[in-house]
Amino acid sequence: MILVRDVFQLKFGKARDAKALWKKGTAINKKLGNGPGRAMVDLTGPFYTFVLERTYQNLSAYERALKKVLGAKEWGAWYQKFVPLVESGYREMYTIVE
Repeated sequence: MILVRDVFQLKFGKARDAKALWKKGTAINKKLGNGPGRAMVDLTGPFYTFVLERTYQNLSAYERALKKVLGAKEWGAWYQKFVPLVESGYREMYTIVE
């Protein structure tokens, strides 16, 4: 099993907007058949950090899910609303040790 973590550095003061928008993004993900994920915001460290996490069985499952989401018009429209809130970001991938 793998964990994919997308870490976004939001623009100053945009955490509330990102949290509200993520609720809509979660609904779209669910509609597209992606399993549960979670969102987190900073408690310490750089201000306005927004982290999205989701687990997948393996890299192939991640690639299939990503292809499905990126191909969905509804997701593209949502993403165009999210991008203006973001300063920068990166992705981390981990193998979960069981």
